[in-house]
Amino acid sequence: MRPEPAQNEQYALLDSGDGRKLERFGDVTLERPCSQAVWKPALQQAEWDRATASFDRADGNRWHNRGALPSEWVLRTAGIAFKLSGTDFGHLGIFPEQRAQWQWLRATVGAARAARQRPLHILNLFAYSGGSTLAAALGGAEVCHLDASKGMVQWARDNARLNGLQEHPIRWIADDAHKFLSREARRERRYDGVILDPPTFGRGQNNELYKIEKDLPETLALCRSLLSPEPLFVLLSAHTPGYSPVVLENVLNQAVRGLGGRTESGEMLLTGAPGVLPTPSGAYARWSAG
Repeated sequence: MRPEPAQNEQYALLDSGDGRKLERFGDVTLERPCSQAVWKPALQQAEWDRATASFDRADGNRWHNRGALPSEWVLRTAGIAFKLSGTDFGHLGIFPEQRAQWQWLRATVGAARAARQRPLHILNLFAYSGGSTLAAALGGAEVCHLDASKGMVQWARDNARLNGLQEHPIRWIADDAHKFLSREARRERRYDGVILDPPTFGRGQNNELYKIEKDLPETLALCRSLLSPEPLFVLLSAHTPGYSPVVLENVLNQAVRGLGGRTESGEMLLTGAPGVLPTPSGAYARWSAG
């Protein structure tokens, strides 16, 4: 799924191939691994050599020319501002393949809030640095943001501040997802929409293990139990190898059986200017009420 072009867009995929990708993040250009890019690059090697820095996983995770990276910088993409920083695992604090989902979230929440004339309550699980949280909040929703990492929750709060949302009704929670969902069910809390991007493998606050192949159906069942009487959507995405759009759509359809509505799915894509080959980076499935 491609994002719509946006004004002041500061991210672009510049090229990919030979298991690598070349991306622009504002004034910073990075070369990083991309196992899906089995084709040949379009740009000459000299263009790749101009990257600000590169990262590889050969002989361990390593940045090359990391000293050229700013310790932090701000990127604006899909109408959202993000704080970026190079981590030891090669991540930056953003997954730009989610841009189309952020645009969809903001538009869907905004339209539903205007139609229903009441606050919407959205739950974002495995929420990382908060892109989906911010998109829903910018659409006018009240959001519960949950991640197992206290550091990532703080990073998301920093991003909220960058977007003028520091006073917006967002609950910031650092906890194990299943424990939190079970508590919310006992409290009889209900949400109009649920967003989740579960990891292939993760650990909770108290070393709880999460494995997507074992735990995803239970996660979705718990999410189903928290939906309001008039639910708006469930948006599921994943970066786990083998979890194709059809896989995600099948497991989501089982979770929302009986609710009506419709489910759609697709690949999440890194994209750039016309002519740049889009690069798949995970899959999504989303159920919508109407």
